[in-house]
Amino acid sequence: MSLQTRLMTAVIGFVSLILIIVAVITSATLGSTMERQLDQKLNTYAHQWTQRAETFSPSDATAQNILNGRSVPTSGLLFAVVGPITGFSGVTVTNPSGDELTGSLESLDRTQSQQILTALDGTSVATVSLTGLGSYRIMALPAANGVVVVTGLPRDEIQNQLTQLLTVIALATVGGLILLALTTAITIRVGLRPLRAVAATATRVANQQLARGEVSITERVPASEADPRTETGLVGASLNKLLDHVDSSLAARQKNEEQMRRFVADASHELRTPLASIRGYSELSLRALRQAPDSAQSGEVIESTTSSLERIQAQSLRMTRLVEDLLLLARLDEGRELVYGTIDLTQLALEGLSDARPTAADHHWKIDVPDEPVTIVGDAGRMHQVVANLLANARTHTPAGTTVTLSVARESDDAVLRVHDDGPGIDPAIRDELFARFARGDSSRARQTGGTGLGLAIVKAIVEGHHGSITVESVPGDTTFTVRIPVEPPPAPARA
Repeated sequence: MSLQTRLMTAVIGFVSLILIIVAVITSATLGSTMERQLDQKLNTYAHQWTQRAETFSPSDATAQNILNGRSVPTSGLLFAVVGPITGFSGVTVTNPSGDELTGSLESLDRTQSQQILTALDGTSVATVSLTGLGSYRIMALPAANGVVVVTGLPRDEIQNQLTQLLTVIALATVGGLILLALTTAITIRVGLRPLRAVAATATRVANQQLARGEVSITERVPASEADPRTETGLVGASLNKLLDHVDSSLAARQKNEEQMRRFVADASHELRTPLASIRGYSELSLRALRQAPDSAQSGEVIESTTSSLERIQAQSLRMTRLVEDLLLLARLDEGRELVYGTIDLTQLALEGLSDARPTAADHHWKIDVPDEPVTIVGDAGRMHQVVANLLANARTHTPAGTTVTLSVARESDDAVLRVHDDGPGIDPAIRDELFARFARGDSSRARQTGGTGLGLAIVKAIVEGHHGSITVESVPGDTTFTVRIPVEPPPAPARA
């Protein structure tokens, strides 16, 4: 069953049970009260007519004689006398017109008499169902003249009132349940409307193709059905939040796929050039050896072959560096390759600048380090590579005469390393992609020497491997790369 059906069944079922219990308790209480009132009334009549019967002799003490000429206060009164001489004598008072006080008397037949005697066997008060008369409440009292007076009142009025009460309760219950069902159905339908909106939105999203290509999830639960102040609205709001997260994840996945395709294309391009060179020089060397007619040309062949092998070696070294850089990035992505120890970042900066200065004598090199050493916990070799790559980037992408400043400082709980230059700056169009793999600078920072485009990507991977961050700020004449690394690395997460 649907949730609406289950809720309606539960609500109507429980309310029906409560109403039935209330009806039973009400009818039982009212019936008990009316029975007590009837017993009180019967007791009064029984004592009155017993006193009346005592004025008759046992031979005259019959029901007809005792009631003859007397006004009877209620219609339906049963009166019987059981005497040692007269035996059983009983009548009932009838008043068809309903406005006579005296009433008419009808004698009880033998069957009715036997039913009364059987009911009173061993007791003075009993309830008996008389043939042709209905249910009666009877009471037997002994008189002083030796007779027993039996007085009875009909229970039809009680039963009629209880029947009317139960009928009214039943009709009110049925009407109330119908109204309750309609109200509950409308309330539940309105209350579950946000859930239907959630289901419809989820169905539309499920029908979208999300496995390939550029995907954007624009479906959302309407704001009117996603009110977080209600339980069902909270479901819609949560689904919208989930769809926002999935949409951003799909966008990130698409971006990663594009970056991976670009990465593969760039890597293939980088490897194609040295491979083509190796193949060309290899074919040239083989052709020279095959075409040498005599020993007179052996010297030229040897010289040509030597030159080709040197070029082959150079291109092989270039490919080796590229493959090693790619392997390093892969290992850093996996959280490997770092060997931690205590590093004096000040000393590392001095050594890095000393190594960079001879490679670009046409640049002005400056260093700014504190008197006290700035130490961190990390991999000394990889941090040296960070310094070297940043200085090489500044050297490669700035013209002669540029001033490059390397500084180290302690700021709060971070060790900060900055590489600043007053070169032409970075094009804002490529600033966001600067640390991507195989990233290339534009003409404003044209490279004077070749490179793989992995230097800054390696720097970022190493810095993030040390739980740090790297940022760049650049305007023409002022470019600064800032590396921040915690002095104390965060504790490693506990393993299960």
